[in-house]
Amino acid sequence: MTDLHAVDTLISGGIVVTMDSHRRVIADGAVAVKAGKIVSVGERQSVEAVCSPQDRIDAQGRTVIPGLINGHAHLPMTLFRGLADDQDVDEWLQHTIFPAEAMNVDEAFVRCGTRLGLAELIRGGITTVCDMYYFENAVAEEMAAAGLRGLLGQALIDFPSPDANDYATALDVIHRFVERWRGHHLITPAIAPHAPYTVGDEHLKEAHRFALDHDCPFIIHLAESQHEVAESMRLKGARPVEHLSHLGVLSNRMVAAHVVWAENHELDLLADHGVGVVHNPQSNMKLASGVAPLPQMLMRDMAVGLGTDGSASNNDLSLWEEIDTAAKLHKLVTADPKMISAQQAFELATIHGARALHLDQQIGSLEVGKRADIVVLEMEAINQVPLSSIYSALVYATKANDVCDLMVEGQVLLRDRQLTTIDERMVKDVGLVLRKKIVDRLQVPL
Repeated sequence: MTDLHAVDTLISGGIVVTMDSHRRVIADGAVAVKAGKIVSVGERQSVEAVCSPQDRIDAQGRTVIPGLINGHAHLPMTLFRGLADDQDVDEWLQHTIFPAEAMNVDEAFVRCGTRLGLAELIRGGITTVCDMYYFENAVAEEMAAAGLRGLLGQALIDFPSPDANDYATALDVIHRFVERWRGHHLITPAIAPHAPYTVGDEHLKEAHRFALDHDCPFIIHLAESQHEVAESMRLKGARPVEHLSHLGVLSNRMVAAHVVWAENHELDLLADHGVGVVHNPQSNMKLASGVAPLPQMLMRDMAVGLGTDGSASNNDLSLWEEIDTAAKLHKLVTADPKMISAQQAFELATIHGARALHLDQQIGSLEVGKRADIVVLEMEAINQVPLSSIYSALVYATKANDVCDLMVEGQVLLRDRQLTTIDERMVKDVGLVLRKKIVDRLQVPL
């Protein structure tokens, strides 16, 4: 008789999509979890034969996947959802968002918007998010309380911001933030200079040194619009990626969001330095920023993931929509229906997304030893029937409301579509009250 191994949770039955190096798909599989890690992945009968679980999640008729990874977001901006639609990116940022932030953003705003965002992320199957904003310590506290995983960047900007009156204060805030969350099992703290056009050259170099000295990631917006490129050429005599290369700040600590306007030699620079890139197709489409050269990035084996951006420019946090859009958009612009296959699109949201955040040794696939960040999907909903190809179903048919169960680090955050760590009703009520104050303050017509 085989000795049974005690495990915390056994997810059994259904299709297990591992996203491991062999891209194994197990038709009737199981995943065992103990102490926050995956301890077994395989055929259901084989795993069940050796595991004695305290808790079971029945995945019969469902699909088990690695948690999705949202590589770029601004969670507190959930409260700005729909505030500034149908504007180009420079007008949107300079004339709407920056003034709205100056008038509204404080720690209470950040906590409320973060809670709304976290509930949406969990319901949408996202287990890890890379966030950049002000009062990021409050974001980290809310995220840790909810149990979600985050790579969180405290924003650095040269002009007065909601949580720092000057650059020196901002750098001090970042230092305290990074030191507080260093080594946390869910939170990876980072320095986040906003962009090359809002942070001066010396401060960018200082941010790079900070990342090296404190062994933390460096998050930045990069080459997002044609206007940014034109201004960089006018003021610096180089394109944005070229300019960062000249400054010596490109490295494998960097996570660069957008990278829409990068030429082939700039992609080579990013690839050579191991920079992680996050593609935000829907935000870039809505702001008419352009289409990132994703096929060229993948040809170079660059570390590329997907992001939603903030709810002020998207206007939701559904990574399923980004996966679907990424696959279709690049077929359209290249006039090639084979461009970005369903499997490639799903990789962007899982194992490749983890690589873009430099976290692929911990998350992004269902493998023994990795963190137990796992999602269970309904596959018998009307939009999923009939099922033929699993990657086709995941990319072209699955919606956020197909998510049934979700765990991070082995803790169940969503069970049978019910949030377990967030009071959803309270979060909505508080958010609606604060949103009304924002609309009244800005005198925005509904």
